[in-house]
Order: sequence, then C-alpha cells, then structure tokens
Amino acid sequence: MHNSFKKKSRPIVVLFAVAAIAGFFMINLVNPNSFATADASVRFAHVTDRYAGQQPQAVDIGADYQPVSVEREQYSATVSPKPAPTPTPAPSATKAAAKPVAAAPQAPAASPGTAQAWAQQYLASMGMGDDQYSCLAALWNRESGWNVHASNASGAYGIPQALPGSKMASAGPDWQNSYQTQITWGMGYVDGRYGNPCGAWAHSQSTGWY
Repeated sequence: MHNSFKKKSRPIVVLFAVAAIAGFFMINLVNPNSFATADASVRFAHVTDRYAGQQPQAVDIGADYQPVSVEREQYSATVSPKPAPTPTPAPSATKAAAKPVAAAPQAPAASPGTAQAWAQQYLASMGMGDDQYSCLAALWNRESGWNVHASNASGAYGIPQALPGSKMASAGPDWQNSYQTQITWGMGYVDGRYGNPCGAWAHSQSTGWY
C-alpha cells in the first residue's frame, strides 16, 4: 500500500517541480514594473508632446513611475558695458600762440610838396585842370596834410584817409608807404563818389567829411 502511494504521487511531484521551475524563469524574464512603466507612459504622454522639438528640462515624476527627462533650451544674455566717453583733449599748453600779422615797416615819408606835385601831374593826365587840383589840395590838406602815414583813432589812414586803410591795397601792395598808390586810390574814390575833386571838396565843406 505504501509503495503504491509513492508510485501515484511521483508524477504530481514532477508536475509541481516543472511548474515551479517555469514560474522562476517567468519571474526573471518578465519585468514586474513593465505594467507600471506602460501606465506612466500613457499618463505623462502630454508632457512629452508639450516639449516636443525642444531640449527637455528635467522633471522628477516621483512615486513608483519611471522618471521622464525633459530639458528646456538654456538662454543666456550678455550685457556689454557702455563704453566710456572719450575725453576731449585739452589744448596743449606748449602750442605756440598765434602771432599777429606785423604791419609793413614805415618807409621815410615823402614830403607833402613831392606828393602834391605828383598829384597835380596825375590829374592833368586825367584831363583835369588846376581848378580841380586846387580843390584836391584843399581837401587833403584838411584830411591828412598830405602825410603818407597820417592816421586817426577810427582807423583812417594815408593821404586820402581811407577807412580802413587796407582798402588802398586794391591800388597796390605798398599802400602803407607809397604816396603814388595812395593818391591813385584816393582819386578813384573821389571820381567814383563825387565826380571830381571839387565835388568832394564841396561835400566836405558842408558836412565835415567826404
């Protein structure tokens, strides 16, 4: 009776052993967390869709779910410092100061008689007689005494008292010392403004200037 029981139970034991071995292999082959992983993938699919196309930012899901790694693109801003204004250089203390233009040195003045004689000849060359010369002699006697270097505080200069004296440069560069240049310019002024020396002399007598 005892031997008969052993013979009958042997196949059952073998079946249990095979079932146990198969169960062991199944446990090792199948990841017990696979269902949880699939569930987490479904539940957090919207997280992956939201950051699609970007470098994801790390997000810790926690609990029993597999973590989903998402990184967001990193941005950095660099602020360049404002350049300091370039200081305006101060004028050099060693720079030479501008020198005033020196006036031409005065040459020895011709005598009034010499200037008058030349003026009389000059008027004759213009077709004017002694009457016009007499008016011119009286006019410039009053103005300058026929002095080539005569000047006054207003800036008038020379025999005709040109104001300013530099106007006479149009008649020649030696206007400061030459009686010929001064008389030539003076006669051009008288003729252009008054027509002749007697017209200028008449105006001077009535106003005190010409």
